[in-house]
Amino acid sequence: MIKSRTKQGYLLNTLVIAILLIGFSFIKENYGKAGDFKLIIAPSIWQCCYLVILAASLNLTLGFLGQLSLGHCGFMAIGAYSAALISLAAERAGIFEEKSGLAFILVLVVCILAAGLLAALVGLLVGIPALRLKGDYLAIITLGFGMIIVNIINNLPFAGQEGLALGSASASLYKNGLGFGTTLKVTYIWVAIAVTLVCVTMMFMFVRSKYGRAIRAIRDDEIAASASGINTSFYKVFTFSYSAFFAGVAGALYACSNATLSTASFAFANGGILNSTFVVVMVVLGGMGSLTGSIVSAIIMFFINYQIKNGMWVKLLPLWLQNIFAFPMLVYAIILVIVIMFRPKGIFGTYELSLRNFFSDIKKQRQKRLAQKQESKEALSHE
Repeated sequence: MIKSRTKQGYLLNTLVIAILLIGFSFIKENYGKAGDFKLIIAPSIWQCCYLVILAASLNLTLGFLGQLSLGHCGFMAIGAYSAALISLAAERAGIFEEKSGLAFILVLVVCILAAGLLAALVGLLVGIPALRLKGDYLAIITLGFGMIIVNIINNLPFAGQEGLALGSASASLYKNGLGFGTTLKVTYIWVAIAVTLVCVTMMFMFVRSKYGRAIRAIRDDEIAASASGINTSFYKVFTFSYSAFFAGVAGALYACSNATLSTASFAFANGGILNSTFVVVMVVLGGMGSLTGSIVSAIIMFFINYQIKNGMWVKLLPLWLQNIFAFPMLVYAIILVIVIMFRPKGIFGTYELSLRNFFSDIKKQRQKRLAQKQESKEALSHE
């Protein structure tokens, strides 16, 4: 019975996703060339997609496993540079010449998968020694890992301190690699949406499987989980590596949506959206232990960041408030403090949105209303 209901849930989710994709394809075909869609909406969708994957993947480690990691953007950097360099190597080998056709699509798929797998491998190597520690000690170790990754990439001869610069024809993402210009972001926007849907689905399936139940048991009481026969070391390292895989995929999408790459974007001191602190804020805001919350909070934080950088309403604020918004990290810290004070469990807490349950609740409410009407009619007839 449970398996049957699970299959029904997956079929319903697939149907809704298919309807959304068809609707989005219609919008893209009819309005994809419009100025606002091309210059604002399409780039925003790309950014929201990799932020959703990044926040949801960190929630696996922070919310479901209960381990604080401050180096999640380091895995994203590995994925971004891996995908970019593989695409450049494929172009130089003559596998594709134009950013179109089956050959380029295959290279794109290989780059995204390779980015995730390489990040997962590094996550495995880091997780084996690091996850012997807990709490603040683990946070410090992962913070150091993020800094080390940035410095390693800076000193690699094929990455360089200036990143994959646009000005160099031999190392230009926009001209020769994955980087999509304004038009190609519209053309291949289905790639970002499809990859995001697949990643989010895989994460939902993971947390609802025996692995998800095991890591929640470890989070609640590791000693009791170990005593009940759960291999805590295996599940902790596996979840950490699994989370790193999706961070690497998010990095590949980031590489696709940018003409250049710079390690400064992933540095801990960076005040932008690729700072690990920003990702932690997204997880806490949405709710630790809720993938639905991570998805919603990623979109909310994207709009907040967009308004901080480009919003006209900031200029209408008093000067002292404008000075606060000039420091994004300060704004994120204030948001984090407010959430912890007034909503410690986040917006969603541990609640997960289920389409099957949603429609089931609607059906139950309808049946309840019909039953009430029937009771009212019977009461009137007796009178």
